[in-house]
Amino acid sequence: MKKLPGKTVERLSKYRRALLFSFKSGKEHIFSHELAELLHITPVQVRRDLMLIGYSGTLRKGYDIKELIDKIALILDTVSGQKVAIIGLGNLGRAFIRYFSGKRTKLSIVAAFDKNPDKVDTVYEGVPCYDFQNLKEIIQREHIGIAIITVPVDETTGVANELINAGIKGILNYTSKSINVPSNVYLEEYDMVTSLEKVAYFAKQ
Repeated sequence: MKKLPGKTVERLSKYRRALLFSFKSGKEHIFSHELAELLHITPVQVRRDLMLIGYSGTLRKGYDIKELIDKIALILDTVSGQKVAIIGLGNLGRAFIRYFSGKRTKLSIVAAFDKNPDKVDTVYEGVPCYDFQNLKEIIQREHIGIAIITVPVDETTGVANELINAGIKGILNYTSKSINVPSNVYLEEYDMVTSLEKVAYFAKQ
């Protein structure tokens, strides 16, 4: 399958969450308009996305929820799973570990890194924290491919460079400082202040 657009991948992840919730509540089939309503998008968008991954439902029953969950898993997940590292075991880093624990079997946070000696060699929610100086060694030894950056702004660029040098292939940057990465590294940046200001702007209308 050809590479999907980023927005489609985002929606597939959201579809899976909604489908899992529906399946756990006992529902076995769902129509495009029902799934669209759960995500506040149009049924046309749902059908377009699912056509892109080669899945279609029936007029009488809609989509088979279990089948669709499995189909999305084939698209988003890998057979062996992917390992994630948290860079910066502060409040945000710990929140990531707490929230994500057990959410996905094919995507797991296996290591944290920090420069604070009080945090190094500790274990938080089952995730060991290593000295940042050992970043490259641990990442390569544990075959970690994804990193989440939650460090102070002035450390962002240096941390990103170290991650790239260590062979990381995907970075989620949760700081307010943008970074540059080579073409073989996928970068997603999320600025909470910008997101809040966007909400505030539309809330005042």
